[in-house]
Amino acid sequence: MKRQKRFEKLEKRPVHLDGFVKEWDDEGLVAMEGKNDPKPSVKVENGVVTELDGKKKADFDLIDKYIAEYGFNIDKAEEVMAMDSTKIAKMLVDPNVPRSEIVKLTTAMTPAKAEEVISKLNFGEMIMAVQKMRPRRTPATQCHITNTRDNPVEIAADAAEASLRGFPEQETTTAIARYAPLNAISIMVGSQTGRPGVITQCSVEESEELSLGMRGFTAYAETISVYGTDRVFTDGDDTPWSKGFLASCYASRGLKMRFTSGAGSEVMMGYTEGKSMLYLEARCIFITKGSGVQGLQNGGVSCIGIPGAVPSGLREVLGENLLCMMIDVECASGCDQAFSHSDIRRTERMIGQFIAGTDYISSGYAAEENRDNTFAGSNMDVLDYDDYCSMERDLSINGGIVPIHEEDAIKIRNKGAKAIQAVFDGLGLPKITDEEVEAATYGSNSDDMPKRDMVQDMKAAQDLMDRGTTISDVIKALYDHDFKDVAEAVLKLAQQKVCGDYLQTSAIFDGDWNCISAVNDTNDYMGPGTGYRLWEDKPQWDKIKDIPWAMDPQHMDF
Repeated sequence: MKRQKRFEKLEKRPVHLDGFVKEWDDEGLVAMEGKNDPKPSVKVENGVVTELDGKKKADFDLIDKYIAEYGFNIDKAEEVMAMDSTKIAKMLVDPNVPRSEIVKLTTAMTPAKAEEVISKLNFGEMIMAVQKMRPRRTPATQCHITNTRDNPVEIAADAAEASLRGFPEQETTTAIARYAPLNAISIMVGSQTGRPGVITQCSVEESEELSLGMRGFTAYAETISVYGTDRVFTDGDDTPWSKGFLASCYASRGLKMRFTSGAGSEVMMGYTEGKSMLYLEARCIFITKGSGVQGLQNGGVSCIGIPGAVPSGLREVLGENLLCMMIDVECASGCDQAFSHSDIRRTERMIGQFIAGTDYISSGYAAEENRDNTFAGSNMDVLDYDDYCSMERDLSINGGIVPIHEEDAIKIRNKGAKAIQAVFDGLGLPKITDEEVEAATYGSNSDDMPKRDMVQDMKAAQDLMDRGTTISDVIKALYDHDFKDVAEAVLKLAQQKVCGDYLQTSAIFDGDWNCISAVNDTNDYMGPGTGYRLWEDKPQWDKIKDIPWAMDPQHMDF
């Protein structure tokens, strides 16, 4: 067949490396409004839910039972369920209807009713709704700090730079699981060097992650996964109740935590029960609410390739973020996992969350090169910093990070690397050399770092856990090696777990240890002239405007 030359050229564009699939309702390959999704219904008798989305109480599965007992406000449920879904959708978009009024309705819905309401909105309307419905007035974002060699010096330097750039939350994981204690300590020390008040976590197996938190090596947790069908839950030896119990373990020690879910996980694991991605994700969101957890990481997340492959998939992703906000919990809105070879589609993936602003626009912007990202790569990485900051400046949007000058990056990376060098010496861990500090200061990825003896590092990590090392030992090591300011920051972070202030919805710290959350920074958007306006936040706007690559006409020789 003779080819048309333009079509031949189009087929070579990066977008054709992405996966696309036609809808298949019976296998869950449908974003929203699946033909098998249940119709909304509820019946409450003597304070007990006896019917939920077409199911009688006797037929409830374990997720139905959990949601019926804990997931929504049954006192208003029958009233809200009788309301027209289009009317509720219009209220979400209408700037004249305050968030506080809508939340009274949306927290009394069933999952099927929530899906029906979301399905009435187009993408632009969802942006309008998200702008109003996010719990915290001031948007922010979160980053990944990892590398493929689990190099602690590189982690500390990257964390210090990321703090200077404005990330209030940072997350690490491991290439090799036994490195978890060293990675957790490295990101914490590095982040506090860059800017006191940044909170960090280490995403590993759940019991290990909890142990790291109990020792004070982390300040929050996020990768506590919940699912929308029984089979996926029970295959993982979990139930909503076990996840709720785990959440209470973190809270009892003053550790912030979020659950994680996202459209496509049930498709990937083969147990969708023929339901749409949005309906199953709605169930996850209601489980989160029922567990009393302060937030949820959702929006496709690590399964983003699946909703990204079907029609209306990225509309569904923004819709599930919106639903999270509608039930009044903190939303870390994904925009993390890499899913496309196309730069245009990568931007499309985050543009709704970026324009609207969410509690955390990315739940993992890669603060390392994606080749070093052991979370399998992010939608945006360090090599996108200048583009991202330019977009913030172009649109007068606070996307959560600010541009920095090269000399400032060098200085803070060096200090972060030296701080972790001091901690390793104080804790009796394998030596970090001056050569490694120099490489982490000026390098960009793990290939720029001298190789460490990974066997000795892993043995030391296990020994550190066996001898009961805690955050107090880290603080002492910093103090004894004359990093008193970093020691003080780490101590104050530990003290915050006693106060518990940052267990509030959407809580972050500023550089002065003020806790900013949905409680004291409530989103008050009600149309033009209200809500968060970047240009009214002069310190942040001045930082975003000051991109180092902009010419200054006052210092040009005309």
